Amino acid sequence: MIDLQNLTLASPHEALLALNNAFATETSFLTEADWRQMVAEVRFAFHAASDGFILTFDQTAAYDSPNFLWFKARYDRFCYIDRVVIAASAQGLGLGKALYQHLFDAARQAGFETIVCEVNLDPPNPGSIAFHERQGFAAVGDQTLPNGKTVRYYAAGL
Repeated sequence: MIDLQNLTLASPHEALLALNNAFATETSFLTEADWRQMVAEVRFAFHAASDGFILTFDQTAAYDSPNFLWFKARYDRFCYIDRVVIAASAQGLGLGKALYQHLFDAARQAGFETIVCEVNLDPPNPGSIAFHERQGFAAVGDQTLPNGKTVRYYAAGL
């Protein structure tokens, strides 16, 4: 059984921020101020010690990510997965699946019907695409971002 906790500003933020920044190519680099601002505004966020975490926002977030804004322009109500990071030492142990299941349960209980996210196509992330499709996500669009990355947008019904 994986012990998941709510991620708050009181969580071990130094370790979780360092974990995020170790995967900055896949997510994005965050300063401590960026991290604190994001955590203060999340809708759902969970972590397993410092082995991994998930951060989400709902449609009311004051968030200017082009990916979030893509969903906001197309969906009235949604839970957006902004980032999921799993430490290399914890990959393959079911933590990602546990974080998603915990999120799905919390979102369903809160009345959400749709979970959305994006996955990089360029640079390619075939493992993440396969993972999301196994979790019930279906592709709903693609976009090339100003930074040159191309992403695929996914949605899953609850």
